[in-house]
Amino acid sequence: MAAALRAALCSGFLLLVSAMVPEPQNVRITSVNLHSTLQWDAPRLPGGNLTYTVQSKSIYYPGDSFETLGTGLRLPRCDVSSLSPYGSYALRLRAEAGQLRSAWVTLPFKPMDDTSIGAPAVRLRSEQGALHVDLSGPFAEHGQERWPLRLYYGSWRYRILYWRKGSRDTEPAAASRAAQVDTRHSSEVLAQLEPWTVYCVRAQALIPEWNKTGQLSRELCEQTTHNGVTPVWIIVTVLVGSMLVVGTAVTVCFFSSFYLYRLIKHVFCPSYIFPEHLKEFLSKPPGAPQPLPPREELLVCDKLTVMAEQPQTLPEGAGDGASRTAELPQDSAQGH
Repeated sequence: MAAALRAALCSGFLLLVSAMVPEPQNVRITSVNLHSTLQWDAPRLPGGNLTYTVQSKSIYYPGDSFETLGTGLRLPRCDVSSLSPYGSYALRLRAEAGQLRSAWVTLPFKPMDDTSIGAPAVRLRSEQGALHVDLSGPFAEHGQERWPLRLYYGSWRYRILYWRKGSRDTEPAAASRAAQVDTRHSSEVLAQLEPWTVYCVRAQALIPEWNKTGQLSRELCEQTTHNGVTPVWIIVTVLVGSMLVVGTAVTVCFFSSFYLYRLIKHVFCPSYIFPEHLKEFLSKPPGAPQPLPPREELLVCDKLTVMAEQPQTLPEGAGDGASRTAELPQDSAQGH
């Protein structure tokens, strides 16, 4: 009986003391991209400085005890991002004023379910009549590390909303009236747009398996260029113009080369009049008889044959006469 009485008195004393410190109010969790913060409103306690204690416990392991995430907290918030995003937890919070404490306030927390998906980063550029949209993120930040959220979730898509500027309101409520494209990739090309027109783009992440829709990115606008299809008249004009330019260039080069050739020939190889008799001489074939140069005197010679006769027996006086007669023509011939 005494033990039961002491237990009842202790319980009543604890309830009395606990009632002296009000519980924190409006306890809530704010979580964006798995960055989670437990927040609450400070209770009204005149003349006392309040501190807070936050503890967590895994629901998957009921036998485990609560672990302290923060104690002696003076601000009405506590960062609980250190918890595994794949777990399921029970968080509890109490206020403390010296030796006095409030009752625990408990709420469940599942990071993957309770976090909201932020807006992705969008980069927009215009090329050849189309808009190229590059998407990245959002990211989960843990200290100095950044991890893409798509690594945590199984199914991940991007939804791109685009519209011609001025054709609708830019508020998210009017997004249903814009054209949209869903893609699994981090880049997309918006084609079949009107050339030289300003289009605006917003994007968000979709996670169908978790029934989550991310926040819309800020609005980006860019003007399209021509659609890359060249009209026929431009092709014909360019072709004809190219032919004229090439023809003119060839003609100018030809006459310039001819004039330069004549100028070089005139400077380095001046003209020379070849003698007529050399032209006539060189014009005949090599085997033709060539005329001899004229002489002042032409010598005409007759052939003279001297035949010796057999001497006859003559009188001594007659022999001398015959001998002289025979020698006379030879002397006469020599005189000629």
